[in-house]
Order: sequence, then structure tokens, then C-alpha cells
Amino acid sequence: MKSKNQLLIIASLVVLFTVSVGFSTMTQGKWVAPASADKLENPLKGDEAATSKGKKIYKQMCAICHGMKGKGDGMAGSALKPKPANFTKAEIQEDSDGAIFWKITEGRGNMVSYKETLSETQRWQLVNFIRTFK
Repeated sequence: MKSKNQLLIIASLVVLFTVSVGFSTMTQGKWVAPASADKLENPLKGDEAATSKGKKIYKQMCAICHGMKGKGDGMAGSALKPKPANFTKAEIQEDSDGAIFWKITEGRGNMVSYKETLSETQRWQLVNFIRTFK
């Protein structure tokens, strides 16, 4: 009897945790990077080779959710709440390079952190490529 009660408690906690995480992800507001991110300088700004490398990284790691044209309409992104960012929108393009870099680095909700997966240089290359969606 004791193990049934423990199992019920554990199952209830798992369900509660899953629902609360899902709810918090769905209710996230506008994603604003901290002011300190705006001070980050893009060391690869205007570097066409870096932009080309960013395109390759984007195709491999980002397009599945954000779509090939950056509209947030990738195959895996259609099931996500909130939807992946649409990089063609002014609100994204108005972010500083540092803010975009920070978001790639830190992640939030369904947007994973790439701090450990991509080097700093690769993350800046992605920023350069995301700028091409204007």
C-alpha cells in the first residue's frame, strides 16, 4: 500500500511539473535581452565569409525550427508554443547584434542554449546570417 501511495505522489508531481513548465513556456512574453547584451560588439560584422559559415550552421541547426527563409515556419517549429522567432520581422531585426548573440547563447523555453554547442565565433557567424533575412 505504501509503494502505491508513493507511486501516486511521484506521478502527480511529474504531471504537475510538466504542466507548469508547459504553461510557463506558453505564457512567455516578448523576449528582451538584458541591456548589457546591447554592449556586445560583433567582431565579425560585415565579414562575408563569416556570414557564409553562419548560413551553413543555420541550415544544420536552426532551419528545422525557424525555416529555411527564417520565418519561424520550420517543420519542427510548427508544433512549438510559442512559435520560433520570425527573423524577417522588424522587431527581430531591430535587436542589436549583441542581443541576438545573447539569445542564441542563453536560450529560453524551447529555444535551447547554444553556449556549449557552438563556439563564440560560430554564434557570431549565425548573427551575421540572421541579418540577411531583412
